[in-house]
Amino acid sequence: MIKLTRLDGEPFVLNADLIRYVERRPDTFVTLTSGDRIVVKETMDDVIERAVEYQQRKHFIPTPRVALNHTTS
Repeated sequence: MIKLTRLDGEPFVLNADLIRYVERRPDTFVTLTSGDRIVVKETMDDVIERAVEYQQRKHFIPTPRVALNHTTS
């Protein structure tokens, strides 16, 4: 589930599994697998980022970690 905002400012939660595609024209349109379309305030890139993060959490895909302060002997 991802949190988005309708154009009128009303927040809502969307099941990201239902997203068929996202368009920018110039508002951001989210088209669902049902054919329904929702216009949101978030940018296309924000919607994609949230959907990808949701899928990673859902499938327990770990986020790559960069080793800091790594010393070699």
